[in-house]
Formats: sequence, structure tokens, C-alpha cells
Amino acid sequence: MTRDERDAPAPGGWPAWRTITLVAMALLGAAVLIALILTLGSANRERDAALRRQTHSYDVMILARTLAGTIARSEASLGRYVISGDKQLGQLYFDEWQQAGGQIDRLDQITDDNVEQQPRIDRLRDAYETRGKELSLIALSTNYKLNEQALARYYKARKAASLTEINAELDEIIDREHSLLDERTATAMASVDRSSRIAGVLAIFGILIVLGAIALGWLTVKAIGERALARADADAAQERAVELAAAVAQATDELRTQEAKLRQAQKMDAVGQLTGGIAHDFNNMLAVVLGGLELAQRSLHDGATARRHLDSAREGADRAAALTRRLLAFSREESLKPEPIGVGALVGGMTNLLDRTLGDAITVTTDDRSQGWRVCADRLQLENAILNLAVNARDAMNGRGTLGIAVACATLAAGEVGACAAGDHVTIAVADSGEGMAPEIVERVFEPFFTTKPVGKGTGLGLSQIFALVRQLDGDVDIASTPGVGTTVTLYIPRESAPAHAAEVSSAIADPGSPRARAALRVLVVEDDPRVLAATSQALVELGHHVVPCDDPFAAGALIDAHAIDIILSDVLMPRRTGPEMIAALGDRIAAVAVLYVTGFAGEVNASEFGEHGVLRKPFTLAALEQAIAAAVAATPAQQQIAAE
Repeated sequence: MTRDERDAPAPGGWPAWRTITLVAMALLGAAVLIALILTLGSANRERDAALRRQTHSYDVMILARTLAGTIARSEASLGRYVISGDKQLGQLYFDEWQQAGGQIDRLDQITDDNVEQQPRIDRLRDAYETRGKELSLIALSTNYKLNEQALARYYKARKAASLTEINAELDEIIDREHSLLDERTATAMASVDRSSRIAGVLAIFGILIVLGAIALGWLTVKAIGERALARADADAAQERAVELAAAVAQATDELRTQEAKLRQAQKMDAVGQLTGGIAHDFNNMLAVVLGGLELAQRSLHDGATARRHLDSAREGADRAAALTRRLLAFSREESLKPEPIGVGALVGGMTNLLDRTLGDAITVTTDDRSQGWRVCADRLQLENAILNLAVNARDAMNGRGTLGIAVACATLAAGEVGACAAGDHVTIAVADSGEGMAPEIVERVFEPFFTTKPVGKGTGLGLSQIFALVRQLDGDVDIASTPGVGTTVTLYIPRESAPAHAAEVSSAIADPGSPRARAALRVLVVEDDPRVLAATSQALVELGHHVVPCDDPFAAGALIDAHAIDIILSDVLMPRRTGPEMIAALGDRIAAVAVLYVTGFAGEVNASEFGEHGVLRKPFTLAALEQAIAAAVAATPAQQQIAAE
């Protein structure tokens, strides 16, 4: 076979000689391993047998010495018995002598396999029996009170040949076991040494096989190394990607949980900052209301003057109501559904809120160039994002400076700004005249928990929340900052082309031209506050409706059975049962009855519990009340025919 034929690759792409070599090494390695296992097994068995034989020799020697001690104690007890005559000592002598006999039997049993020791055991037993007879005569003389005779025999027995023979036989037995122990130890060491030499030879042979395998493996690795390295890198990259994805998912879940808690805490913190300004505004509004009412009362003789003062009082009350609605909406924890929002109008409506939150040392300017463009977003989240940007800008200016909020339009190409898709976008730019940030700081501002504020002054989650909100809206955020000049944060949010819509009826947007109910209705008014119940009832009477007042939601069912009710006007929060709970309890009994909720604050009631029923916010005007009733009746098919008639 030529070299080329040897190096020719096998059908699978592997050289034939490498395959043959690998198989031969595998067979040799297996043979060496089997031989090594057998050798070590044989060595272990011989070692265990030697240990057992050594243990047997130790047992024989220990038993022989124990027997000598037992005989010595027995004769000593007999001597004390001869001297004292105490029968307990005599009994002790007898028991120990019997114990010695049992030990001889045990010694005979464990040396049964040793024919060399058996004659010695037989001679030991004969000497034991002879010695027993001698000692029995001594004990018998003592028992018959022949103490002098017993004592003389005892001293004579101490030099008897039987005792000497017992000691001599025991010494021979022990000496022989010592010899056997030395022989067995030498045999075991020789076996271990032989096994060690064989194992060493096999180990050297195995090392040679391993070295050959290493050489072959090196050649193989050299041939396929690049491919294996690439595969390993790909697998490692995939594992890192999986681990990273799992870590990101876990961190995202934790961050969302903390974000929800923090968002409400930030709202409450902002409400706390607003408290002083709100109190000031309410005092001003109440001064307008009370002053207008007092002037109108004094000008009753002049109708035009009284009407002007009443209009002034009403304007003050409307401003107070609008401020209350904004504060309640801002402090709500639940998130509203996305809706088309005019950003320019939204920013304009936040002016008073920003003034009170940022303080008098911050000058706020707004510039609306949005041309009426809208975005589809959660109103409260968007307000919160703008407020967070404003608060961050205030902190960057150390509480003094100029803050500008500009709303504009932009048509972007794909990839022109971050992840923004091609199309129309509304931009919200919040600019400050603060200290600005270095480029390395700008790169990290959207990282969760990263903050440049002192400890206790910031959580590091504000900008990350804003970034998450804008990305959810398929937009992006851009930051331009120059140290010593200031920072501008611009939100890019896709334009919404759907028409705007209102989610609930409010006195602030009541349209005098809204549809009116065409007939007088029988209205069940459920309200726990007697003053509000009386005022609402009077307003309904003024609109031409028939009122059935109810100050307890649990009594509503009986009143519905007693009267032909067309519409239920119910408060939301009541002491023992909420309005939605009352409506749910009435069930099919009011399937054909319209329902309108009236509330100033929904509290813990979830907005989903209102269902498809309308909601009228307190305080409300007669026009808003009439519009809400007409809308509620129009939304109830069974009432549409009644309203038409």
C-alpha cells in the first residue's frame, strides 16, 4: 500500500490510517484497562485474605492471653477463699474456672483449621482438667473447715506440674501464632508488591497508549480546529444571548412592577408640591364666588348688575371645578385607554399645573406649532411624562431659570430619528437653561436607576419611564445637551389621524346645543348626602322631570318596584354600597332603565365597573345634566321610544 493510498480519505472524509490507528489504540486501551482491573481486583482479594488471616492470629493470641488471665484470677479467688472461708469467694473461684474452660473450647474452635495447634490445645485441655482436680480438693477441704490442710495443699499446688504445663502450652500457642502472623504479613506484602509491579507495567503501557492517542488527537484537532472553534463560538454566543434574554426579561418584569409603584408615588409627590399653590388658587376663586354672590344679593333691584355679578361667581366656581378635576385626574392610579390627544391643547392646559409645581423662580414658556396634529396616547401618562421632564429641567437649573415647551410637526424618513418609522410625527421639546450634561452622561440617562441627583433626591427611573412610554407609542426620544448652556429633550410621537372623542360627560365641555330629552322622565336619584340629593332633585324638577329621591342604595329596589322609573341617577361612592354595586344587584329588574352615574371622585372604584353607562362629573351645570340625561336615554334602546313619544 502506497503512502497516497494510506492517506486517502475514507468515504466519510476521514483518512483510513487514522481510523485503523484509532481502533487499534482503543482495543489496546481496553485490554490494558481490563488487565489493570483484574490485577487490582486480585491484589485486593489477596490483601483482604491476608487481613483476615492476620485478624485470626490476633484473635488467637488475645484469647490465649485472656485464658491465662482468667486462670490466674480463678486461683487467686481460691486463695482468698482458703484464707477467709468466705463462700462468695469460693463461688467466684468456681465461676471463673468454668469461664476458663469455655475459653479453652473457644480457642479449640478458632484453631480447628490449624493442625499444628491442635495437639497443643489437647495438651492444654488435659493440663486444665488435671489442674481443676487439684484445685477442687483445696476447695473441698476449705468447705469442710479443714483450713490448715487446704492452705497446705494450696501452697503445694502453686508449684504443681499442671500449672507449669498450662503456662508452657499457652506460651507455645502464642509464639506459633506470632510466627504465623509474620509469615502471613510477608506473604501479603509480597502479593501487594507483585501486583504493584504488574500495575506499574500496565500503567506505563497505558501512558504510551494515551500519548499515542494525544498525538493522534492533536493531528485531528489541527485538521478540524477552525470548524470546531467557530461552532464553539456560535454556541457560546447563543448561550450568552439566551442568558441575556432571560436576565433582561426578569429585570423588565421587576422594573415594570417598581415602575407602577413609583409612578403613583411620583404623582403623589407632585400633588404634595401643588398643595400650597392650590390652596392659594382656591382662596382666590372662593373670593370671586363669595364676592359675586354678595354683590348680586345687594343688586337684586338692578337685574343687569346682579346677572353680571352672578356670572362672575359662576366663572370662579367653574375655575375651581376645573382645577379639582385636574388634581383628581392627575392623582389617579389607574391608566386610561389611549385616545387621540391634541398635544398643543394638552400642554396649554398644563400651564397652571406647571407654574404651581415648578415655583415662581422658573419662567415657563410654551410654543404651539402643532397645527392641531394629534397623537394616540394615554392622557395621564403623557401629562406625567411632560411634568417629569419639567421637574428634571427645574432641578438642572437649581430652581431658577427659563423652561420652554415647544410642540411642533415633523415628517421623518425611516431611521432619521432613532427607531421612528417614516411618516408624520408630533414633537414635544422641553428645553432648560441649566448646566447641561457631558456626552458620557447623556449616553446613560435612560438607564434604569441612573441619576445625577444627590442621594435621596432622585430615583433614576423618570427618564427610563418616559423612554419606555414613547417606545410603546412607536416613537423615540432625542437629547441635545451642551455643558454650561442647557439641555433639550425632544419626544417624537407618531401622528394620529383618527378623530378625537370624549370618554365621559363633563360640565366643562357641555354644549348648550346638545340634544334634549323630549319628554318628562321619572328619575330615581340615589345620593347619600342630603344637600346634594336636594340640589340634584331641584335641578331635575327645573328641567321638567319627576323625581323619586332615595338616600339609601339598599332601598332602591323597593322604589323601582313602586314607581315606573325611566332613568336611575346614582352617586358612585356611598357608605354601605357603591353605585355600580347597587346597579349590579338590581340585575334584570332594570334592563329597560337608563343609568347615569354622578361622581366627583371615583376612589377605589375601577372605571371598568361603570360598564357602558354614562358618567357625569361633579360639579355640573343644568345644561350638562340635561345633556347627560339625554345621552343616557339615547344609549338605552328601551328608552328611545319613550323619549320620542
